[in-house]
Amino acid sequence: MAQPQPQRMEDQLQSQAHGQGQGQTEAIKYGHVFAVTGELAGQPIAPRDAAAMRSAEESVPGVPVPQDIGGGYSAGVAMETAAAYNQAVGAVRPGQASDAATNQGIAVTQTSVPGGRIITEFVAGQVVGQYSVADQAVEQDATKITVGEALEATALAAGERPVDRTDVEAIRAAEMAAQGSDVTMPGGLADQAQAAARSNADADRDDDKITVGDVLTDATAKLAGDKVAGAEDAAKVVQAETYSDAAARTRAGGVGAAVSTAARLNQADDDADDDAE
Repeated sequence: MAQPQPQRMEDQLQSQAHGQGQGQTEAIKYGHVFAVTGELAGQPIAPRDAAAMRSAEESVPGVPVPQDIGGGYSAGVAMETAAAYNQAVGAVRPGQASDAATNQGIAVTQTSVPGGRIITEFVAGQVVGQYSVADQAVEQDATKITVGEALEATALAAGERPVDRTDVEAIRAAEMAAQGSDVTMPGGLADQAQAAARSNADADRDDDKITVGDVLTDATAKLAGDKVAGAEDAAKVVQAETYSDAAARTRAGGVGAAVSTAARLNQADDDADDDAE
C-alpha cells in the first residue's frame, strides 16, 4: 500500500543541506514528504507530531509497522527523520507541534479486508501512510501466480516506460481484481499510478518521469489483498487497458498481458492436476 516516500525525503534533505551552505535553510514540510494538500502541506514537520504518530502506531495492537515486516518506512519513521533535521537547523523548537496536527489530530486506523487488514495513518485528516498486514492463517497455493505477482512481472518487463493514462486504468482494474473489490484503496497502486501519470504529463524531461517500475516494483506488498489470477481477472484488466488505449490494443509487456499470462498458466496448472487425478 501507499507508503511515505523515503526517497523524496532524502532528496529534500540533500536540497536543504545545499541551501544551508548558501545561507538558505528551509524546513522540511509535510508537502515535501507526503502527498498532502492545503494548510498541512506548507507546515514544517515538528517533533511532537512525529512522537504522536509513533505513539499512534504503537497503540494499534498486533499490527507491525512496515519496517518490521520488510516493507519500507512508516509515517512515524519518516516524520522523525524530518523533524530531527528541522530541529537541527533551527526551523522548529524541541517539543514543538504543527498547528494542523494540533488542531485536527494524528491517528492510525485499521480496516478488515479479506485476508488481512489495511492500516491507514492520518495527520490533520489527510492520509500520510497506508499498508496492508496479511492474516497469517490465509495461505495461497504456492504453485499459482497471483495478480500482485503479475504486476511485479510488469515492473520487470516494462519498468523503464513512463506511466501514462492507459497504465493507470489497467493498474486500477488489476488492483480491484486482486482485492476482490469494486473500489481501490485510497493511496493504493491505482492512486500512485494516477499521480505518476499527472506528474509525467507536466515533466519536461524523460529523466524526470515516473516509470512503471517505480509504481509496480514490490506490488504484492503494496496491495490491500491479493489472489490467484484467473480468466475473469485477466478479462477485466485487458478491457480496461484496451478501452483507454488510443489504438484499442493491449501493450506488449503491459499489465493486461502479464495478468493474462498468469491466468493461462494457472489454468494449465489446474488442467494438469485434473489429468493426474
